[in-house]
Amino acid sequence: MEDRRTNWPLTIFLLIVSAPIIIMYLWLFIDSISEINIESIWPQKFTLKNWRFLTEEIAGHGSVWTATLNTTIFATSVVAIVVVLSSTAGYALSRLKFPFRSQFLGFVLLLHSFPSVTLIISIFLMLRMIGLYDTLIGVILVKAALELPFGIWIMKGFYDTVPWEIEMAGLQDGASRFQVWYKLVLPQIMPGVAALAIFSFMAGWSEFVLPLILAPSSDARLLSVYLAGLMIDDYLSDFGLFKAVGLFYVVPVMIFYLFTQDKLMNIYGGGTKG
Repeated sequence: MEDRRTNWPLTIFLLIVSAPIIIMYLWLFIDSISEINIESIWPQKFTLKNWRFLTEEIAGHGSVWTATLNTTIFATSVVAIVVVLSSTAGYALSRLKFPFRSQFLGFVLLLHSFPSVTLIISIFLMLRMIGLYDTLIGVILVKAALELPFGIWIMKGFYDTVPWEIEMAGLQDGASRFQVWYKLVLPQIMPGVAALAIFSFMAGWSEFVLPLILAPSSDARLLSVYLAGLMIDDYLSDFGLFKAVGLFYVVPVMIFYLFTQDKLMNIYGGGTKG
C-alpha cells in the first residue's frame, strides 16, 4: 500500500503532462462522428457520414481496405525479416570471432545513423533496375534493410548477456550448434525478440516516406499514403473525412501499443541470466 501511495504524485504528474494528447485524440473522435460548423467549436449533430469510407470507395483514392491489407502485409513482413535476420546475425556477432569483427559492428551502427531520405534516390534507381519499383515487395525489402542495423545491434546486446556455460553444456551433451542456439540460447533472449518485433511492427505501420516515393500506385498504397492523398486532393475538402480516416489509421497501432508496451521496454534491457 505504501508503494502505491508514493506513486500517486508521479501518476498525477504524468496524467497532467499527457492531458493535451488525450484531449486531442478524444476531440478527434468526437469530430469524426459530428457535423462540423465553422461558427462553433462544439459538436452540432451526430453523424456517421465521415465513416462512409468503410463501406464505399472515395473517388480517385480506391478502397481503404486495400490500403489496410497492404499496410498489414507490409508491417508483418518487415517484422518477419528483421527478427529472423537480426536473431541469427546478432548471435554470430556475439559468439563467433572473425577478422574485422569490431569494425563490422561499428559499420552496422553507422548504417543505422543514415536517414532514409538521404538514400532515397539511390534506392529508387536500384528498385527500377531490378523491376521492384512500385511494388509492395520492393518497399518491404527496403524498409527491412533500413531496420536491420538497429535490430542486429540490439540482438547482439541480448546475446552478450547469455552465459557461455549454457552453450558449453549443450555442446557437451551432443547437441549441434544450431540446436544449442534454437533450444537453449534463443529462449533466453525471447524478451528481446518480442521487443524487436513490436518495435519493427510500429515502425512499419507508421512508415510514410518510403511507400509514398517507392510505391505510389493504388495497388501498393499504404494507409499513410492513402491518408496523405486525401489531404492533398484539391477536389475533396471534407475535414470530417480526414479526421475519421486518420483515427482509423492510428487506433490499431495505439491498441497494439497498449497491450505490448511492457514488452517494448525490454529493448533497453538485456537477456535473461541463466
